[in-house]
Amino acid sequence: MASILSSNVAGGYQFIPAIAPYSAGVVAMPGFEIVHATLQTLLPWHAGLNAARRYLEDRNLTCRNLCAVELRCPQPYPLRGFVEFNDQYRKLLLDWDMMVDGVNPVARTNVSPVVDPPREASLFAFSYALPSNISRSTFVVAGGGELPDGELSERRIVRVGETSPEALLEKAECVAGIMNSRLETLGGNSDLLTVLDVYTAHPLRPLLESVLLPRLPAIAHRGVHWFYTRPPVIDIEFEMDMRGVVREEVVSF
Repeated sequence: MASILSSNVAGGYQFIPAIAPYSAGVVAMPGFEIVHATLQTLLPWHAGLNAARRYLEDRNLTCRNLCAVELRCPQPYPLRGFVEFNDQYRKLLLDWDMMVDGVNPVARTNVSPVVDPPREASLFAFSYALPSNISRSTFVVAGGGELPDGELSERRIVRVGETSPEALLEKAECVAGIMNSRLETLGGNSDLLTVLDVYTAHPLRPLLESVLLPRLPAIAHRGVHWFYTRPPVIDIEFEMDMRGVVREEVVSF
């Protein structure tokens, strides 16, 4: 696959350009590594991102080093509501001068817990590029649901409105393909994966055995983290993200 990566030199990483709210994935540039940080306690998204920025600045980094964000929302949005939230989110990044040639470099996952969801969209985790002499590649593949080309349009959702076993298999097949395509574009491979996350409210075992293990064989050794959640848009039923990092942190703000 020909590389379509863009460089965020100020942030220390490259990214896959996608759509206005987020990029499709990020990979550290030489001399950097990507670090993943999970919040001990969720914070409302705006306050959480400002806390993450201060966290980076305390480490002699800048907001430009922020490369991926993981959010939790109260419930799946209707498509119009998702677009409205994305506009608010992008505005904050614009205020921080985060765009690269007008393109958003920051990857994102945004899902809704089935049990005990937050009362408002909240920050769950973030990733950042840190100067490092590490030799291996580190990367984050952004969250993706069963939208084969990423277009935020109901008509593009695979088997929209269907949740039969056959429809869910087709949805999972689409998402596994998206994950592999993004991983390849980032120059990564399954041997470098350290975390594979699945986000669905539907039974996972049939999808794991029929789709995920054949398409993402790293699961056989790494396993999956199953988050009992719904994707952020009504009628999207299955989402994944992945990463390959060396350093995982838990932070308290």
